[in-house]
Amino acid sequence: MFTGLVEETGTITSCTPHNGGLRLRCSAQRIMDDLAIDHSVAVQGVCLTVVERDDTSFAVDVIAETLTKTTIGTLHDGSHVNLERAVRMADRLGGHLVQGHVDTTGTVREIITTDGRWEIWIEFPPAFRRWLIPVGSVCVNGVSLTVAELTEAAFKVAIIPHTLEVTTLRDLAAGDHVNLEFDLLAKYIEQLMPR
Repeated sequence: MFTGLVEETGTITSCTPHNGGLRLRCSAQRIMDDLAIDHSVAVQGVCLTVVERDDTSFAVDVIAETLTKTTIGTLHDGSHVNLERAVRMADRLGGHLVQGHVDTTGTVREIITTDGRWEIWIEFPPAFRRWLIPVGSVCVNGVSLTVAELTEAAFKVAIIPHTLEVTTLRDLAAGDHVNLEFDLLAKYIEQLMPR
């Protein structure tokens, strides 16, 4: 479980085919102090398991299914990625409940940067509209954000300067694909409601 509050951005140092998927190695600093083999780490919002580590980097294996459902397969040497260690029960939940189980990918439709604003419109498959509400939570590439505006197949998020500074959202451009995870509570409520 994660919060969607990115701890740092890391850099992919290698992507190699491995057992029908990929093995990614990522250099990092802040998260390395207590990251161990078998720990979960969110990479661009995707929950992955650490399989190797040294003082300055860690490796994760990505299976074929994850490659088809996320943007992880587009990463390459030099790609910057959002990183977050799994939340501990004693931690503050500053973002929202995030599993790192990406629901789908979306496409950046427009980035508005006028008058000091940084707003991003993201298109998504309409089947996922039921899990979004205005001023609700959404996770984009591992970043907990608030839905500012919503249509049947797109939502807008407003990004504060601090989030731009500490995440890879600053690198997005129109046409880019992003990992989307919708609110966990909405999914459970939907399952509990009578059909």
